[in-house]
Amino acid sequence: MSKDDVVGVDDYDGAAAGWGALKAVADAVRGQKAIVKETHGLLTMNQPHGFDCPGCAWPDPKHTSPFEFCENGAKAVSWEATAKRTTPEFFAAHTVSQLWKWSDFDLENEGRLTHPMAYDRASDRYLPISWDEALKRIGAALRALPHPDMAEFYTSGRASNEAAFLYQLFAREFGTNNFPDCSNMCHEATSVGLPESIGVGKGTVTLEDFDHCDAVFCIGHNPGTNHPRMLTTLREVSKRGAPIIVFNPLRERGLERFTSPQHPVEMLTLGSTPIASIYYLVKVGGDIAVLKGIMKSLMALDAKRKLPGCRDRTSSPPPTSMPRRSASSSTTGWGSPSIATVQAMCSRLPIC
Repeated sequence: MSKDDVVGVDDYDGAAAGWGALKAVADAVRGQKAIVKETHGLLTMNQPHGFDCPGCAWPDPKHTSPFEFCENGAKAVSWEATAKRTTPEFFAAHTVSQLWKWSDFDLENEGRLTHPMAYDRASDRYLPISWDEALKRIGAALRALPHPDMAEFYTSGRASNEAAFLYQLFAREFGTNNFPDCSNMCHEATSVGLPESIGVGKGTVTLEDFDHCDAVFCIGHNPGTNHPRMLTTLREVSKRGAPIIVFNPLRERGLERFTSPQHPVEMLTLGSTPIASIYYLVKVGGDIAVLKGIMKSLMALDAKRKLPGCRDRTSSPPPTSMPRRSASSSTTGWGSPSIATVQAMCSRLPIC
């Protein structure tokens, strides 16, 4: 095995999702030994009277299917509803120094804790304590703070909305709103910082916009890995003929072609739907040049639109195809599409 090899990662020529995703879900549910509980959880996840998936924040459609979840979400629920238990005997058999060498996956795969545990420096182990003792220690530490705002109540995005709601009630009753969770650290910038700097926040697009847009630009994200439910939406965009332009240093299979587990014909025929109309493998940082080129082209097109004889944007036909990448003309010296290519691409959009 070379230094570049990763355990569990092999060559794969198929489409994203499909039968491979179904097998991964089945293996995850079976591996956590709580099939009945986990199956019920999957059928109620992202449903109107159910609960939100802890895997990502992709919005739910108005009309949900019976299986409104992806492989990542199914794994998150299976780990949350696991029947595996990590008892004091486990910690008695392993020092903390040994556990530091375990992967996150292996640690979580041991299951849920059954007792409050406290670190003992002398033995380098976690030792069980009673719930009364645990609450007493927590209370003593909080009361020792000069001010409630000196406490930080961190939570993870993997926590359920219900658990996070109870946790924040406790913290607010204590007297602070210090919640440096993943949403806070991410969206302080997108929901507060962006409006102050450019006048609008991150949430400018609704799920319904994908039903009517003339083109989709995928820049700076990997939906097949991070939010696979988006692939279903991108599949519908591709099916109706709207171009999907991808700029990504990583050739992610989910942005190339996708087999929807919810479409029997596609599954039974081992077919797939192409996602990206054109896929630019820019170098890291190359998207800056791309965006500058797009902005320059849009400004030029806008100026042209104001000239006599220019087509009105409402009468422009939707784009039917995208220009193919040419090795001789579409790449700059540092891995980004040239201005000429971007201009050709933008000229196909119904702007002018």
